Amino acid sequence: MTAPARILLADDHALVRRGVRLILDAEPDLTVVAEAADGAEAIERARELGDGVDLAILDIAMPRQTGLQAARELSRVQPGLRTLMLTMYDNEQYFFEALKAGASGYVPKSVADRDLVEACRAALRDEPFIYPGAESALIRTYLDRIRSGDRLPARPITEREEEILKLVAEGHSSKEIARLLVISVKTVERHRANLLQKLGLRDRLELTRYAIRVGLIEP
Repeated sequence: MTAPARILLADDHALVRRGVRLILDAEPDLTVVAEAADGAEAIERARELGDGVDLAILDIAMPRQTGLQAARELSRVQPGLRTLMLTMYDNEQYFFEALKAGASGYVPKSVADRDLVEACRAALRDEPFIYPGAESALIRTYLDRIRSGDRLPARPITEREEEILKLVAEGHSSKEIARLLVISVKTVERHRANLLQKLGLRDRLELTRYAIRVGLIEP
């Protein structure tokens, strides 16, 4: 028999991790070998495991680093590791963001019991996956554009601005953000001003609402 695929599971809710693990470990070809409570820990565990993990399942909205941020980092440092996103939010935009981050697609938590196993197997075959209802042709066209080097729609904010936005929305002060990201307070303030201008927002409250709307943090 072929050894089961080894999975790293990252979600900040222990109950969700437990439920997902039960679904996956019940399959003879899948097994969860490690868990993480946020994106930064997921990256650490993946580095520790090295070739001992085949697939990372990442929740999108997690503390410290989101699943999308973790997927981007993992695609850079461990390009052979497949990634798959889990989300509370049934939003087509997350699918495209997941593809840009190097993931094979995403599964809404509301249908994880039905679709997650199939999504894992698709990711391990290096195939894109989105929950039933989306058009496969759209996925293929998008992937073809990436592979041929065509321009993709620009992200509204940079990866660094996304990091700042998430930490602001989580309630961190500029001084705390500067310490966490090892940058100056002045740099944090500049990024925050750029965010407000780019997104057409006025204050921390509106930044927080935007972060919730795009799935960087959970309400």
